[in-house]
Amino acid sequence: MVIFDKLKKIVNKKNENEDLAKTEEIYDKGLSKTREEFVSKLSLLGIKYTKISEEYFEELEDLLISADIGVNTVFSFMERLRKRVSTEKIQDTKMLNEIIVDELFIIYVNNESLTTKINMNENGPTVILMVGVNGVGKTTTIGKLAHKYQQMNKKVMMIAGDTFRAGALEQLKIWADKTNSLFYGKENIDPAGVIFDGLESALNEKADIILIDTAGRLQNKVNLMKELEKINKVIDRVIPGAPHETLLVIDASTGQNGIMQAVSFKEITNITGIVLTKLDGTAKGGIVLAIKEEVDIPVKFIGLGEKMEDLQTFDIEEYIYGLFKDLM
Repeated sequence: MVIFDKLKKIVNKKNENEDLAKTEEIYDKGLSKTREEFVSKLSLLGIKYTKISEEYFEELEDLLISADIGVNTVFSFMERLRKRVSTEKIQDTKMLNEIIVDELFIIYVNNESLTTKINMNENGPTVILMVGVNGVGKTTTIGKLAHKYQQMNKKVMMIAGDTFRAGALEQLKIWADKTNSLFYGKENIDPAGVIFDGLESALNEKADIILIDTAGRLQNKVNLMKELEKINKVIDRVIPGAPHETLLVIDASTGQNGIMQAVSFKEITNITGIVLTKLDGTAKGGIVLAIKEEVDIPVKFIGLGEKMEDLQTFDIEEYIYGLFKDLM
């Protein structure tokens, strides 16, 4: 089908480009658990049922849900699939595999012009506010983002806005030292005040990229909402129009819980993009599709390993290819 053909062409082109081939290798390795779990079961389903039947559809539905694509997403997907099978008079399950890939791609893109690009400030430093619950890999992600921008010859500053959690400042400072980034932080005081001073320092230092860590408490949404509102006002006062991005960090291995976090944070503040961490350590790679369908926020980065370069800009074509290459 269209997507299969397109993906094959992309892969062939990437083999001619060393950097792109390396990206493909990272996606390939990082999505291996989901691919092995999901695609192997999909292949077995095609062997069990050579012809499409209601029993086939029911097992396919269960399989998609187990990959954490999300119940609502799966139901709408199955409805589209059934309609397409009927319209195109498809009977062979092997041929249907291509339709499945095609439709999953369509679900994510949905005729929209999605961008994974960070909104860069052309008139000064770009401010990226990082939010997310504790334990999702937020600080590590900040370190990997700093490395990514350092590779682009950008001057990076980290600001420790998580001022009350024990060890949060030290943890971020370690990453600042590791990535040769500037750092600003003070413990046990109002986060907005620390961020104000940090931004002033970043302007004096002529930083290009400012990465701001925040507290990860979601138990009391009202308090967190007020704190983030205050932080946003302070940031805008020092650098008008900032933050330019507010990225929500989610641990992919938490599956549906991660989607609930996305829903909650979307209610609290303006999320412009999602970073999915630990995608390499889970067979629940379908969460990428579920998040887009449930909260309509683009995934901008995905974590596919522990190395610095394993934080990749999200690419839907690489993702779909990484999941389904064994079917091609």
